[in-house]
Amino acid sequence: MRFIYSWLIRFAAPFAFAVVLWRGVRDRSYWQGLAERFGLGKPLPDPNIWLHAVSLGEMSAAAPLVRALHSRYPQLALAVTAATPAGRARARDLFADVADIRFLPYDTPGSVRRFLERIRPRVAIIMETELWPNLFRECERRRVPVFLASARLSAKSVSRYRRLGSLFSGVFTPNVAVAAQTADDAERFKSIGASANQTRVIGNVKFDFGVSAALIETGKILRAAYGAKPVWVAGSTHAGEEEQVLEAHALLQAHRPDALLLLAPRHKDRFAAVADLLARRGVKFARRSGMVRGSPGAPIDTLPMGTQVLLVDTIGELTALYASADVAFVGGSLVPIGGHNLLEPAALGLPVLTGPSHFNGKEIALLLLGRGAAVQVANPQELAAALQRLLDEPAERRRIGSIGKDIVESNRGSVERLLALIEPSLPAAHQS
Repeated sequence: MRFIYSWLIRFAAPFAFAVVLWRGVRDRSYWQGLAERFGLGKPLPDPNIWLHAVSLGEMSAAAPLVRALHSRYPQLALAVTAATPAGRARARDLFADVADIRFLPYDTPGSVRRFLERIRPRVAIIMETELWPNLFRECERRRVPVFLASARLSAKSVSRYRRLGSLFSGVFTPNVAVAAQTADDAERFKSIGASANQTRVIGNVKFDFGVSAALIETGKILRAAYGAKPVWVAGSTHAGEEEQVLEAHALLQAHRPDALLLLAPRHKDRFAAVADLLARRGVKFARRSGMVRGSPGAPIDTLPMGTQVLLVDTIGELTALYASADVAFVGGSLVPIGGHNLLEPAALGLPVLTGPSHFNGKEIALLLLGRGAAVQVANPQELAAALQRLLDEPAERRRIGSIGKDIVESNRGSVERLLALIEPSLPAAHQS
C-alpha cells in the first residue's frame, strides 16, 4: 500500500506545486521557499529539535511549547515548519529570533529524505494531526522519535483512515508517541493503529496560551482609538459567514447605532472579497491595513468618523483585537467548518459567542458552553440578540468572562506534561 501511495504522491506533487505557483500570481508569499517544498534548503546544526504546525492557528497554539523548548534546551537549535504561507509567516512573527523557519516538504520519498538530511532532528514534534506515511517511515529509519503533540482525531477522520487500511496503521511504529488532547482522541488513535503503550492523554496546549502585559497594553491602545463605543469582534470568519455577521451587526445597530464590528476573515486571500461584500452592502468601513503607523501590528491613531466595520486585513493581530473588544464571536461556526479557537477570547475575559458548528474543538466548546463561559447562536437574529444583551449589561459580561478565564487557568499544564514525555528522548541535551 505504501508503495502505491509513494507513486501517487510523486505523481501529485507537480500538480500541487503548479497550484502553489498559480496562487503566487495573486499572493507572492506562495513563491517564498519554493525549494523547501522538495526538501531543499540550508543544513542546520546538529543536534536540533523539529516542530511542525500545519497552518496559522496551529502555529499560534504551538507558541507556548516552542518558548518552553527554547527555555529548557537553549543549547539545541530549533526548526519550525509549516504547510501554508500563513503558517510560515506566523512562525516568522513568533519565532524568527529562536528558530529556523521553513516549509514542510511534499511527502515523496526523495523530498522527505532531503529534508531530514538537512535538519537532522533529535526529536520530531507534530502538532495536532499530520500523518504522512513516507515522512514517518523515514523518521523510523533514522531512529528519530516522533511525538504527535496535542493530538486530536475526529470520528469522520477515523473512518477515512480506516478505509486506507495498513497505509496509516503502519505509521504508528515504536518510535511514535501520541500525546492526545482527550481520552476520546486517544481511543480514536488506538482504533487506527496506535498501541495503548504509545498513547497518552496530556490535554490541549491551547490552554497554555499566555496573556502578556504587552498584549493587554496593545489592546488598550487599540480600544482608545475606537472612541467611546461598544465593540465586538467576529474572528476567523469564512465565506457564507460574513453575510450573517453583517446582518447581525445591522440588527444590533438598530438598538446601538454606535456599535463597532471588528471583522477578521480567516484567510488573507479573502480580504478583497470581504471588502467587496462590505461595499455592496453600503457599509461604511475602514481597512486595518490602511491605518497602521509604521509596521504591521502598530496601533492606529483614530478611526474615521462614522465607521461601522473595521475590516482586519492584516495577519497575526486577532488576539490583540480580542483584547480591545467587549464581546467575541469566533467564526467557522455558523457555517459547517467546525469552529476555531474559543480559548483566546476566553483567556482574555471576554464572553464568547459561537455557532453550532464546533466539531474541530468539540470538547472545549462543550466545556465553555456547559460552564456558561460561551453562548451558542444559530443565526444572525440570535447573534444580534446575544450581542445586544451582553453589550447592554457590563456586569454580565464580566461575570461570563471571569468564568472563561477560570476555565483556562484551571486547565493549564499540557505543555509541562508534553515536555515530560519528550524529555527522555533528549537525555544528552538535558544533562549538558
